[in-house]
Amino acid sequence: MENITIQVDPEIAKAYREAEPEKQQKIQIFLNIMLQKAVSQKQLLDIMEEASQQAIANGMTPEILDSILNDEN
Repeated sequence: MENITIQVDPEIAKAYREAEPEKQQKIQIFLNIMLQKAVSQKQLLDIMEEASQQAIANGMTPEILDSILNDEN
């Protein structure tokens, strides 16, 4: 893996820094999949389907995603 820097809203940065390491790792997996797909030349629906399949294969559940998106601890 390699590090990159992206700009996010201050609230997002703060929430990420304050999150538990396990939650940070799940966010990193989710973002890595989404960024991979964003740079692909595939159709959006194909990208979303593949991202969903990869997220599930990496242990992402609807509950975890909901927790991340709703900033629950």
